[in-house]
Amino acid sequence: MIKKAILFFLVTASLSAQDFGFGFGDEDGAGFSGAGSGFGVSINGEISASMAGYMEDFYEGADHIEFGDIFSGSLNFSAKAAAAEGVINLNLNAAETPVSIDEAYLRAYFGDFEITAGLRKLTWGKADSFGPLDVINPLDSSAVFTEMADNDSLLGVKIARPLIHAALRFGQSSKIEGVFVPWFEPHRIATEGRWAPAQMGMLKDTTVTISMPPMPPLEIPVNVNLKEPDDITTLNYAQAGLRFTTTIGGADIGAQYYYGRLPQPSVSIKANINSVSPPLPSSVDVNVLTLYNPYHQIGLDYAQVLFGFNIRAELAANITEDLEGDDGSIYNPSIAWSFGFDRDVFLGINLNLQINESIRLMHDKLGSGDMTSAVNGNFDIEGGSSLTATRLTATVTRRFLRDQLELRAAVVWGIEDNDCAIMPALIWTKDELRAALSFGFFAGEKEGQLGQYRDNNFIKVSLTYMF
Repeated sequence: MIKKAILFFLVTASLSAQDFGFGFGDEDGAGFSGAGSGFGVSINGEISASMAGYMEDFYEGADHIEFGDIFSGSLNFSAKAAAAEGVINLNLNAAETPVSIDEAYLRAYFGDFEITAGLRKLTWGKADSFGPLDVINPLDSSAVFTEMADNDSLLGVKIARPLIHAALRFGQSSKIEGVFVPWFEPHRIATEGRWAPAQMGMLKDTTVTISMPPMPPLEIPVNVNLKEPDDITTLNYAQAGLRFTTTIGGADIGAQYYYGRLPQPSVSIKANINSVSPPLPSSVDVNVLTLYNPYHQIGLDYAQVLFGFNIRAELAANITEDLEGDDGSIYNPSIAWSFGFDRDVFLGINLNLQINESIRLMHDKLGSGDMTSAVNGNFDIEGGSSLTATRLTATVTRRFLRDQLELRAAVVWGIEDNDCAIMPALIWTKDELRAALSFGFFAGEKEGQLGQYRDNNFIKVSLTYMF
């Protein structure tokens, strides 16, 4: 299918060039266009060579150093007429699947109404970096920090979803839109390797030591049986939402409702004790069922320029089925908010600051987060967590040499965990060529969401040509 799609667009572009001439340099950007025909085809993309190495590997010697897939790129095709537009964006890499679809969708226009169907990345909300209202596309969590190190946009870590999206514009600046996602996909979370979260260690076979004096300590094997749901691609996991945006005075205001599934997994855990000679167990079988909790979200967002500050704010109520707060396999309802701004401060320095926080409701009803509590049925996926989860993201940028050279530093700080990630970068851009040298450093306790990656300090070098 991918080869056929590429061939179709190349043939179409060739025919456009033969019939109407090349349209490079027109207002729609580089591509092929039909003069006076209302039809055009454009092709653009980028080719990149990058290497990311981890400092821990450097210390252990050359036989431990791996740079991954050095080559990557993208190839984007669009064919547009007065009443419709078709888009196919492809990812290119040196992996086992060298060509994959990033987005592929068709959009039809009916005056002020438009409808889109296909595989698409769709952003809701006003926040710059992962606000609470941007709920439609899951993320590839293992690529977030290496992508953040030298990129302003994190669109590359979003996973496109098959969806139907409709939008109606009315008045001077108002729009109402709806989306339907027929099936579900969670965040992509590494289950092993250096980017696997520490919680994944709970889902592996292990042993526990039982001490019953005067007998010597006894090691009991714990066998973990993990089961994933097999129906997430059915309509039982369908999701839908409505969003309204308008401008009042100088303020952009939005409101939305979304029904879907939380993309971070929960688990239901049951333990069975096998005993050959009671009361001492001979082994423990732990059955772990992965769950994706349904929830309703009601949200508001706001953006405005005030006193030179570009201000953005979001507020969301996430309502799960655990209205009593005592079901350990379901995340508690929560309130989430974000506030941010960007502004040129002094000496040509630009500051972009955003704070995100989630506040758990009925926090006092949580059970234990210790795997051993599964024996008595008291395991809680949120057990041991703080009432709030607050993260501050700041990016400081200074440009030199007529904006060709950019010095940038991004900092992410987990306030409750007291951990952080620091990512400085030096970026040079000349016309279509971009070169970047970036670093990533992690600090804090191993139990923290960021501190758990403190052995993942990295250096990244990339060279990109955009066409």
